[in-house]
Amino acid sequence: MVTTTRRGLFVTGTDTGIGKTTIARAIAAAWRHRGFHVGVYKPVETGCTRRGLRTVAADAEALIKAAGGHQPIDQATSYTLRLPVAPVLAAEAAGVRIDPIRLTNDFSKLSAKYDLVLVEGAGGLLVPITGGFTYRDLVKQLALPVITVVGSRLGCINHTLLTLETLDRDRVRSHGYVVNCLAAGNDAAQEAESNRRVIGRFTDHRCLGVFPHADKKALRDDERLAELAERFLDIEALT
Repeated sequence: MVTTTRRGLFVTGTDTGIGKTTIARAIAAAWRHRGFHVGVYKPVETGCTRRGLRTVAADAEALIKAAGGHQPIDQATSYTLRLPVAPVLAAEAAGVRIDPIRLTNDFSKLSAKYDLVLVEGAGGLLVPITGGFTYRDLVKQLALPVITVVGSRLGCINHTLLTLETLDRDRVRSHGYVVNCLAAGNDAAQEAESNRRVIGRFTDHRCLGVFPHADKKALRDDERLAELAERFLDIEALT
């Protein structure tokens, strides 16, 4: 495994729409509660909207708020793109060239300023950012450890094992995985626990916890997300 002197974490996932931003916010807020000066970084955000003359990068703004609200938005994301697709396609549609070196440089500035920097990817590990460059390549470039957010739904076991196998093959340091319960109710909670057990039978990567379903009220409350992270995740292992 690759070791690193940089302090922070890269959050990837098994797919899109599986709660990476929720888990990232929860971790950032928990770090803040522990007294760390936390920076956040969403290297490329797609699906951005317009509010008057301002481009709204909702994920980056939510991460900033969870970390304490002190970070300027232009330091939290390098590229904001309108089309809600993979970065390589959104950039091509906008006539924008994404520079991987800029991503590293922007992250390095944050790394020098904050105690811990939380970086959130888009989609999964092999989503292309630009030609011949994926989030896996960015993880290696940033030299950060990774956690994998597992959206507990049909197909997640296969997606998780493929992601973890990729991390192993490329000798990327992995802190483990978090199973995120995507639906309310006992059945969904039991399914998440079942997925955790089965994944654990086929990998040596550590399960850092099963994050319970966060209702709309919890999703609006970073303090509540921090409480859930402290209760259900191994925050000590991520710090």
